[in-house]
Order: sequence, then C-alpha cells, then structure tokens
Amino acid sequence: MTKDEASAERFLREVDSACVFHNVSTRFSDGEEFGFGAEIGISTDKLHARGPMALRELTSYQYRVRGAGQIKDPLP
Repeated sequence: MTKDEASAERFLREVDSACVFHNVSTRFSDGEEFGFGAEIGISTDKLHARGPMALRELTSYQYRVRGAGQIKDPLP
C-alpha cells in the first residue's frame, strides 16, 4: 500500500512475480478473476510447458493489478 505512484510503478516493474499488486488485496489473484475460468492445478514452477516448445510456450506473463484499496469478500 502506498500513495507514492512513482514508488508503486517501480515496485510493479521490478518485482519478479506472475502477479504484482498495488493498493489492492492479493486475493484477486484467482484464475476466475483474470477471466481464465476454473483452475485445474497450481504450479510454482517457472515453466509450465511440456513437450515441444516454441516462443509461445517459453513466454511468461506478469499481471499488474492496480487498485484503490479494494478487498475481496470472504466466501459466505
């Protein structure tokens, strides 16, 4: 949490993680929140591809989530 936009942008840019958050709950890191549908499994490996690989399989993404203090309600 910070109000300093420059510090937040530097943090978002330099952290080596698949999901980086600024002023929002980390509970938004669910596959459904990103529009990927149900999660089948979770891996902590850097590479998830198996078998023949090309550029698409070797590419990883970083999701930068910005907010204004949003939280995610717990399940009922």
